[in-house]
Formats: sequence, structure tokens, C-alpha cells
Amino acid sequence: MKRQTFNKIIKTLAIVAVIAVMVIFVGHNYINTVEKRQEAVQILKDTKKTLFFYRDDCSDCQSVFHQVYWQDKLTKQDVLFINMNQPANRKYIEKYNLTAVPTFINAKNQRYSGTNLDKIEKVVGKN
Repeated sequence: MKRQTFNKIIKTLAIVAVIAVMVIFVGHNYINTVEKRQEAVQILKDTKKTLFFYRDDCSDCQSVFHQVYWQDKLTKQDVLFINMNQPANRKYIEKYNLTAVPTFINAKNQRYSGTNLDKIEKVVGKN
């Protein structure tokens, strides 16, 4: 009897583990797809969103993209993702005096360029 219960527990844990791996894999691939989008973005003059300027081929941008994306979705921080590999988005280089990616600029005009997650949180956090 104990052996049957043990086997059921092992099978259940194996199924849960497989499902968890599949969910993580699908989620990771979805975020990679979002990151690679090169949509032209219109930034409204009075936006309250935090602007996240990045390039999908930038290793520093890739290192923080997933964390920023999930934090935005889970806490509704209202981040506008702007892929600078889209030629139509390059007009923002001069307008926002961009010299590096990733760069974050919030509604209070606080900005940070880099990958330090604590510093990103200070700019991206609820405005």
C-alpha cells in the first residue's frame, strides 16, 4: 500500500515538473517574441508611462528585458517598450537625448541607462 502511494506521488510530481518546464519554456519564447518586435511607437506628449528604449540585438538590453517585462505585467507599472532597431523609432534618439540602451525615462523625467535592476526599479517604479 505504501509503495503504491509513493509511486502515485512520484508520478504526480513528475507530471507537475513537466508542466512547469513547458510553461516556463512557452513563457520564455513568448517574451523573446515580444522583445524582437520592431513596431513603430508613438509616444504621447503627456504620457505617464515609463519609456524603455532598447535594441533587440543588445546583450545588455536582453539581460534586463524579461525582468522589466514581467514586473510591468505583474505590477502594472505601465512601461512603454520602444525597440530602437525600428527605423521609425530612431527619431527619439535626438528628442530624448539617447546615448545608450537600455535607457529608462519616467514621467518625472528621471532617467537611467544601464542594467542595475535596483536603479531600474527606482525609475520604473510606480510614478
